[in-house]
Amino acid sequence: MSYTALSLFAVLIAIGLDIWISKVRLVSHKIFWTSYAIILPFQLLTNWWLTSRNIVIYGSKAILGLRIASAPVEDLLFGFSLILSVLTLWIYQEKRYGSD
Repeated sequence: MSYTALSLFAVLIAIGLDIWISKVRLVSHKIFWTSYAIILPFQLLTNWWLTSRNIVIYGSKAILGLRIASAPVEDLLFGFSLILSVLTLWIYQEKRYGSD
């Protein structure tokens, strides 16, 4: 399976977890998108640093080839999935078990 397919699958899983499984629905809140806009430049900076120095190398057959800040666009999708999933689970756990 290619990194492209995995990253798209991760986005679908993260959105499904957010909307239908946990019912947190972060993607429908402005504060999530504001938070993501704050996180995104740091993700791009980190991706640029790792890929421009060949610390992380991607096979050309595993990615689309479209790059942003020298990192494949798939990294943005995967990063979005990670951020959404972590925040969704964090809020879900707090609602379920309280903040004790």
